[in-house]
Amino acid sequence: MTIIGKHIRMERIMDRNTGRTIIVPLDHGVSVGPIEGIADIKTTVGLVADGGAKAIVEHKGLVGAGHRKQGSDIGLIVHLSASTALSVYPHSKTIVCSVEEAIKLGADAVSIHVNIGDGQEKEMLNDFGKVAYDSRTWGMPLLAMMYPRGEKIKDEYDVEVVKHAARVGCEMGADIVKVSYTGSPDTFSKVVEGCTVPVVIAGGEKMDSDKAILEMVKGSIEAGGSGVSIGRNVFQHKNPTRMVQAMATIILKNGSVEDALKILE
Repeated sequence: MTIIGKHIRMERIMDRNTGRTIIVPLDHGVSVGPIEGIADIKTTVGLVADGGAKAIVEHKGLVGAGHRKQGSDIGLIVHLSASTALSVYPHSKTIVCSVEEAIKLGADAVSIHVNIGDGQEKEMLNDFGKVAYDSRTWGMPLLAMMYPRGEKIKDEYDVEVVKHAARVGCEMGADIVKVSYTGSPDTFSKVVEGCTVPVVIAGGEKMDSDKAILEMVKGSIEAGGSGVSIGRNVFQHKNPTRMVQAMATIILKNGSVEDALKILE
């Protein structure tokens, strides 16, 4: 029965026709505070939902504030781990919510953040194992945000460390793995090939060029990726709704970067 439940919930956060997705993380408030674009969370949720985003990521305390009572539907992913930029160990994530609590909040999926190569990697992997077990027990899809970050990592975008992080994610039991884009379809295809579950890309820091964002999205799709989990470059865009629509043109309709840019004109 849990397998049936997981399949049903996956369809709430993934497009059933393409097997791809557009996820907008809105969990940045814990790590960096109420930055531009997420101070008014309800408005932002409405804007990205209207654009066609399949799901948002929120911490448990914002679920009520961002809940939709009208307008376009959108899936809910409750984030289970956290750290703050004010910490002496900002890359060390700790569990702040359980799978069971996320279910009570109405979540369609849960997510966890793990920094591979950090000094606290052992503790984060231990938490990952427990969350993966609980997720499987309850039939909850699990999104794993896997980043090579820490003392041993020289370049967190290097394909060798990114594909390693992605592989850790799927071997630990994630249903979707989120990683950074490695810069080209050729290199990113190696990440996708080494991961047995759908791979989505992060957006990173706010970018100045819409074209650069969309070229990154297109490159990931050409490499076999399954979509995006992009925050700042959506919710801090001058028109979040249209940016989501532009991404959907590429991800869900196999459109070109030029087709997507026309939506933003």
